[in-house]
Amino acid sequence: MIVWNGWWRGSVSRMRVIVPGNVEGEVLYTEQPISFYGGVDLRTGVIIQKGHELEGESIAGKIFVFPHGVGSTVGSYVLYGLKKYNVAPLAIINQETEAIIATGAILANIPCFDRVDIKRLKNAKRVRIEDGVLEVLE
Repeated sequence: MIVWNGWWRGSVSRMRVIVPGNVEGEVLYTEQPISFYGGVDLRTGVIIQKGHELEGESIAGKIFVFPHGVGSTVGSYVLYGLKKYNVAPLAIINQETEAIIATGAILANIPCFDRVDIKRLKNAKRVRIEDGVLEVLE
């Protein structure tokens, strides 16, 4: 069950946990789906997907918020590779996590959460996640 109390600073919401983890960090937000295979540089964590609104931005060490993944199942291994090269996102928040992202997050042990109206996080700068509860810090 998702509990909405608003998304202003200090507000909280419960999410579905795909891969558990407690994290706090900077948000990198997009309303566009992402393909990790061919869309994110494996060695740098920079988004290279042509025409993507975050093209040129790094996901390394960020809480990466996007609706869902797209593309090849190789994307799961790209997430694993990002972790190996220390350029993986700190955590992933999706509207709906599909199998490619879930598998990659599990392989790489990247905290991953979904069933969130991500549009409400559009202006969030920093969040904390503890036991599947999301808190907007700024």
